[in-house]
Amino acid sequence: MNTATAAASPQAKDLGNVKRLPILISLVIGAFFSILNETLLNIAFVDLTIDLNVSYSTIQWLSTGYMLVVGILIPVSALLVQWFTTRQMFIGAMVLFTIGTLVCSVAPAFPVLLIGRLIQAFSAGLMLPVMMNTILVLYPPEKRGAAMGSIGLVIMFAPTIGPTLSGLILDSLNWRWLFLLVLPFAIFSVVFSFIFLKNVTEVTKPKVDILSVVLSTLGFGGIVFGFSNAGEEHGGWSSPQVYLSLIVGSVALLLFIWRQLKSKSPMLDMRAFKSPMFTLSTVLIIIVMMALFSTMMLLPILLQQGMMMTAFAAGLVMLPGGALNGLLSPVTGKLFDRFGPRALVIPGTIVLIVVMWLFTRITLTTPTSTIILLHCLMSVGLSMIMMPAQTNGLNQLPPKYYPHGTAILNTLQQVSGAIGVAFFISIMSAGTKDYLAGSSDPTSPAEAANALNAGIHTSFFVGLIFAVAAFVLALFIRRAKAPQP
Repeated sequence: MNTATAAASPQAKDLGNVKRLPILISLVIGAFFSILNETLLNIAFVDLTIDLNVSYSTIQWLSTGYMLVVGILIPVSALLVQWFTTRQMFIGAMVLFTIGTLVCSVAPAFPVLLIGRLIQAFSAGLMLPVMMNTILVLYPPEKRGAAMGSIGLVIMFAPTIGPTLSGLILDSLNWRWLFLLVLPFAIFSVVFSFIFLKNVTEVTKPKVDILSVVLSTLGFGGIVFGFSNAGEEHGGWSSPQVYLSLIVGSVALLLFIWRQLKSKSPMLDMRAFKSPMFTLSTVLIIIVMMALFSTMMLLPILLQQGMMMTAFAAGLVMLPGGALNGLLSPVTGKLFDRFGPRALVIPGTIVLIVVMWLFTRITLTTPTSTIILLHCLMSVGLSMIMMPAQTNGLNQLPPKYYPHGTAILNTLQQVSGAIGVAFFISIMSAGTKDYLAGSSDPTSPAEAANALNAGIHTSFFVGLIFAVAAFVLALFIRRAKAPQP
């Protein structure tokens, strides 16, 4: 093996005597609370604006800043996992998360709360790539489906219960308890992983390309920042900073890709895209993530602003689907190991198409039970697509591309999430304005609700187009074979 290849490869240690289950439990516990934190705070924004005496556009930085840091850090994680051991990376991430949670819980003013939130985001940016890379090294391809399914339970379930749990806590306690109640679990995760988590990779310490780090930061950070701001209520697409961020981000990203392809030891190796199933799975996951965000963002808006539900009630409506998605992930992981991706991904995209079409038919008088059922069906479809497609794509990569493949997938999911929020909120706003422009009484509350429903219908229709595109891609998916060493 040449020097460049050795530097890029996370060489596995002798895993013969390594107990996998305690390591998997350590990863899942830490990741659960880290990812739960991502949506736990969103429902408290109204309380925070009052308590901290700041505007809503200011408080949104708790979300925008979080996404920005995660979007910047995940690509760099492909380099970091080759410089630090599994224990150092994961325990370090959980210690940072614990510190960030403590800072947030005692924050006397908004700037301190934002600092604590960004520290938490730094932890989240390290968590998923480390977890997925460890699974790839620890489990052979024929057993990865079940292990990745356990990760899927965390990724899908934790953010879904966040708003419901947050609403329950805020009903009787103030917003600081959102952090205080998580703090002991974070400390427990640090102690548990310190005892049970073992190193599964050898540190290779490849050369650090500073220019690539800078271009990656400007590229992914600029795109996430631009789209996040485009989806906000104030400024939106007309804001000059949106265009400037997207232009700078796009140019930097193109230069970053060019530099990685030219480098003998790239920070984020784009040659992973030479594996056809990895490329197909990446594109498929991006499209499905966009369709997912059309529902994750629009349904709560419809429930709260159209059907006049409380935030807690809307969270309860979304809870069964999220819980089902998480619970099904280990099941679909095991089915993937046995039957391969086609038996899951193709039917999953068909379910997604049917549900997205039915979402275009819902009205303000649609029974809550119907919305819960549709959301549950969508969750079934997503659980059949996401982890099987992702695992299949990663299975085709040679071991030296594991950290790069996981970083690429996680980065693009984060970027597609930011794009999805801005894109579908923009479509909804445009559809709402078009309806009101033709209304005889645009100031009427009833007409405002009807206009919102019309805008959401338009967004769901675009989501349906994305679902059809996902089905077409799914037809080309094949079980990936692990490359010969």
